[in-house]
This record gives sequence, C-alpha cells and structure tokens, in this order.
Amino acid sequence: MDFLRNAFKKYTGVLRGFKAVYVINNILQFGRLRRNAKLYRKYGINKSVISPIGSKDITTHSEDIPWLDKPDGRDKLLASAEFQSFSKEVRDAILNFVDKGFLILKGFYNQDQVDALNKEIDRLLDEGKTDFNYTRRKVMDAYKVSPIIDKEYFRNPELIRLLNFIMGKKVIPFQTIHFREGSEQKAHSDSIHMTTEPLGYLIASWTALEKIHEDNGPLFYYPGSHRLSYLLCPDYESGNTTFTIGSKSYKNYEEAMAALIEREGLQKSYFYAEPGDILLWHANLLHGGSPINKPGSTRRSMVAHYFCEGVVCYHEISQRPAII
Repeated sequence: MDFLRNAFKKYTGVLRGFKAVYVINNILQFGRLRRNAKLYRKYGINKSVISPIGSKDITTHSEDIPWLDKPDGRDKLLASAEFQSFSKEVRDAILNFVDKGFLILKGFYNQDQVDALNKEIDRLLDEGKTDFNYTRRKVMDAYKVSPIIDKEYFRNPELIRLLNFIMGKKVIPFQTIHFREGSEQKAHSDSIHMTTEPLGYLIASWTALEKIHEDNGPLFYYPGSHRLSYLLCPDYESGNTTFTIGSKSYKNYEEAMAALIEREGLQKSYFYAEPGDILLWHANLLHGGSPINKPGSTRRSMVAHYFCEGVVCYHEISQRPAII
C-alpha cells in the first residue's frame, strides 16, 4: 500500500484524472475513512465514505463556522480569559488574524532550531528516507519519518495551543511540506486543496528556514481576502464529470482566482522574513509564491496544515476524502 501511494506521489500521467484511482486508494484506507460515516450523517452528506466527495455533494452548508469568523467573534475574543493570558504581542497578532486573515510570530524558533530542522531535512533526503514529489519542489510529510520534525516543529506544544485557541476546536496535524526553493505558485486559497464541512476549519503555518527577500520568491498574500466567499469547483468551469477530474480544473481555478482578485481590487503583501519567523493564515486567505528573481536562489521553508476535530475533511480539486 505504501509503495503504491509513494509511486503515485511522483506520477504525472492521465491516471490522476480518474476518480476510480482514488476510490481504489479509499478502499485500501477504509480503516481510516470509516470514521467519516458519523460525520457524513451529521452534516447530511449522502455518500459512501469511499466515494468521491466535493462541495457539490453538500446541498446546505452548516452555519457552524469558526468562532472568530462570526460577526461577534472579535467581541468574544476580547472578553476571553484565555486570550488575556497571551502576551500583548501575541494578542495583537491574533487580532490581526481576525481582521486580516493572518498573523506573524517573529522569532518563534531560534537560529539553532532552524539549523537543526534544515539539517534533518537534508539528512532525510541524503539517506533516501524522503524525496521530492512530482512537482520536484515539495517534500511531503517528512514528519512521518522524523520524530524530530513531528514532535518539535509540527506538533510544537506552544504552537498547537495557539492554533487550538484560534480555531475554537482542537486541531489535527495533517500535513507538512518542505521547500528548498520557492513554489512560484499562483494565488489560491488552501480550501480548494484541503476543504472542510463546515467551511473554514483549516489553518496553515509557514515557517521561514532562511532569510526571505524579494529575490528568492517570497510568499505573498492578500490581507482581508479571507472574508470573501470560498471559490470552489461549482463556482468555475472545473470540467469535472461523474468519473473524471477536469484536465484543466486547476488552471481554470487559477484564472477564476485572478479574475476575482482584480474584481475585488485586492492589494498584495509580501512576507519578508527572518529565519524562525512564522506566518499563520486563515483557510480562505488568498496567497501564493512570488517568482524567483535570482536563479538558483533557495527559499527554505516548512508549511504545515491542520484540520480540526469533528468536521468533514476532503480535497475539493481531486474530489477525495482526506486520509487523516
């Protein structure tokens, strides 16, 4: 099973477009997916846990959105005793998350911790214990083969406490991605890749593992864009059918997103960071990777995604349930 899954990570052919391929994987992962049956009933999703699933299968979205997304979220935040227990710097950062959809934690990791993480990734690659996926830019889920990455970074207790508070539910560490160079990915919302019902129960962290500047492809984002409606497959020409995923689904998504940004007049910001700085962002904050202006530049970084307990988790683009 692991062999097939790892082989598919590098595969770029036509099989990626057939939903049946993912259904076979779902059958192999039935032990993990069967817990979804109760959640599907709770949220009125009339599907088998091994079937493809997308937002089109959810006729009425739940009103149980994250507490900080609600109209009175800011007021409840200010009245929270736990909120007052954080330092002023962190309190201000959380308020920025509410208002603009992101927060920055300066110097969360010191240089020794950053160096140790970079050294660990290099070791895993050198020893063949992990590798880049088909994009040749992303090292997926290195935490699975490294207790150091898993315990000290991915599940860092201080970070997890903050994420639990922001989300109002316990988070489930789901995925890590390590980069040696910038992604150069166009603007997107994580919720097109990692989707939840109710919407919004995902949060991401981005850790700088070297100095990030204008030449090495800094992360960019659009402050306040988290307040826009979610852009999902039914909202653009995905080309999806009962049996296939549209061959131009993601390209069409990127074009629809670019049109949305222009229509809303959104203003781009950049995350110029020092090693150890962390950016946390909302499930619907629009963001991406800038072009690499200086060829050969590295932009070491670690991205981590966290779902929340008690919600349905799936992947809108590939129409498959998340394997947690």
